[in-house]
Amino acid sequence: MIHFAIVGCGHISKKHIEAIENVENAKLVAVCDTSVERLQETCEKYQVDGYKDLDEMLDNQPEIDVVCICVPSGLHAKLAIQAANARKHLIVEKPIALTVQAAEAIVQACKDNGVKLSVVHPNRFRPAIMALKKAMTTGQFGKISHANATLRWNRNQAYYDQAAWRGTKEMDGGVLMNQAIHNLDLLLWLMGPVEEVQGYSATRLRNIEAEDVAAATVRFQNGALGIIEAAATIFPKNFEESLSIFGESGTAVVSGTTANWIKHWEFESLPQQHAEALIQEVEKDPYGTPGQEEIIRDMVDAIRSDRDPVVSGVDGLEALKLVLAIYKSAELGKPVKLNEIVEEENRQYEYNHS
Repeated sequence: MIHFAIVGCGHISKKHIEAIENVENAKLVAVCDTSVERLQETCEKYQVDGYKDLDEMLDNQPEIDVVCICVPSGLHAKLAIQAANARKHLIVEKPIALTVQAAEAIVQACKDNGVKLSVVHPNRFRPAIMALKKAMTTGQFGKISHANATLRWNRNQAYYDQAAWRGTKEMDGGVLMNQAIHNLDLLLWLMGPVEEVQGYSATRLRNIEAEDVAAATVRFQNGALGIIEAAATIFPKNFEESLSIFGESGTAVVSGTTANWIKHWEFESLPQQHAEALIQEVEKDPYGTPGQEEIIRDMVDAIRSDRDPVVSGVDGLEALKLVLAIYKSAELGKPVKLNEIVEEENRQYEYNHS
């Protein structure tokens, strides 16, 4: 049995708790939150021990194997490193952190302590996305021309007004960091590393510090191009999340309100009846097993099999770098290379701590 604890009893923690309850050989044994009200509500509902302090929880319940970090993004690094130093495996909600320095510190702490680290990018487990990944890895597209990642969602002002940290640069970030980062993770997983970014961002409709709309063009290391669009401003509700890939011998579009449905699937090497059969198969169960459940199950298996999780800390770091590159390009008004983001952060970190 793998014993789990959760830090942060807000909205997203409920998905983790439900996932743990549904995974064989997983058991929730403790939760932690600084809010007495949230802590008490969670403890009573799920019949687990509760703590206001992470160190106290780790000291009192040494049987804990995995800690799920479900607090605001700006707090991820401090608490994740604390748990890693106690030699607990980690599942960290997206984004892994808000700076490269913080994300790298989490990855290093896990490496130093010999514990496993997974970042919650659960959309990789969607049936349509797994079919898209298989088509990429088996070379069905041939040489890739370009790819599009689109997120057209609604997050109204009431959403941001739920808590003072929402939409802030220090604790949350905007639509790229908080919503579209899932789509960006998929884009990187499918297309490989990005070399250069030209980005734009704006705060058009929401009263927040961070951006509510952004657009970017990217050049991947393999030479293909990419187009990114992310918005939390769509009226009146979520409209589209999609991934499109175009190659010399294949075209595929996965779309819908969330990227769960195959809208187009055509390959030179694939008879059309086979393509239609795949589309129909996905339509039978487009959502598959809930993503958080797959993340929990994967961590359980990774511990028992002593392997790396499917979505690693490095994967989370790469998605973060892409978001930060778009931010930096928008700030400078010119293209930036991904490696320049890391170098600049290192310089800024050294300056701030000199």
